[in-house]
Amino acid sequence: MAGKIITIKDVAEMAGVSKATVSRVMNNSGYVAAETRRKIENIMEMYNYVPSALAVNLSRQETKVVGVVFPEIENTFYSDILHGITQVADELDLSLVLFDTKNNLEREKKAFRVLQQQKVRGVILGPSVDYPETAQGRELLTRLREYAAPIVIIDRDFENMPWDAVLYENYQSSYQAALELYRAGNRRMAIITGDMDLKISRDRLEGFKKGLADCSLTLREEDIYYGDFLMKRSYELSRELLSREELPDAVFTSNNMTTLGFLKAANEKGIRIGHDIALMGNDRIETLDILGLPFSCVYRDNYEMGRMALRLLQERVECPKKARSICMIPYQVKLKGSEKRKKK
Repeated sequence: MAGKIITIKDVAEMAGVSKATVSRVMNNSGYVAAETRRKIENIMEMYNYVPSALAVNLSRQETKVVGVVFPEIENTFYSDILHGITQVADELDLSLVLFDTKNNLEREKKAFRVLQQQKVRGVILGPSVDYPETAQGRELLTRLREYAAPIVIIDRDFENMPWDAVLYENYQSSYQAALELYRAGNRRMAIITGDMDLKISRDRLEGFKKGLADCSLTLREEDIYYGDFLMKRSYELSRELLSREELPDAVFTSNNMTTLGFLKAANEKGIRIGHDIALMGNDRIETLDILGLPFSCVYRDNYEMGRMALRLLQERVECPKKARSICMIPYQVKLKGSEKRKKK
């Protein structure tokens, strides 16, 4: 069979056994006589036989592949989460297949069609939309409720979510950001939000408002700039904000890409962060730390989110009827000086 890619059928024929026996050897499951096992293993080694992912477990129709469906893989937040998932996947001897939906519902539907065909062990999902908010989203939600493999939601929750999830303290973290800006001496605040069609954006805005209210301050409507969590839109809004005749004391940016858009606009306009205007963001930006640029933020452990998501998925595979688990990643606060406005 030189030059030929052999199949499980070829291995079985050469060993004089059934395909089911070869499958038991590959999966190390069920009884196979020691001599027969050695014979099959020698043939697989001789011909460098690598089983296809779909044939890994014929008896249970289960693979050792996990699907990961993310909305913005170019965002370092999701890259960090993927790093955490990969660490646990290596420990569990699992493989990953990654889909980037680019916040597009049709791409998300396509990803799930492919994953269903591959009979993956489970899926870690960052939803592209807030499903209950649109007719198309509700349609996909209905399909996902009937999906054969377990699903773990990461980061983007929504109302009446039926699955295990790893989430972040969106409301609480933004509430704390408002308190920190107030304690730093700021009195008029502005915010650049995320996509308000997402529950996490609404939670961050409401948490920030409540924090200011508890400091006897009001977030004025003209100080709310409605963004979409992406740098381009944040940059456009920031140029508008920073062109005002009178700047607010401080700005709260709702995620890392929003912060980068604001910093780009501020740099172009010659506005000094921590001097002309105070800044606090949601999400740590490691590049700013490396460059030694002071940036204050509330943030979470992105890597742990990924690690926890795959652990939850594995627990669900092993115990399908266990109670639903919601794991909340706590926020942390890092103050580096940008939360203060020195120029009065």
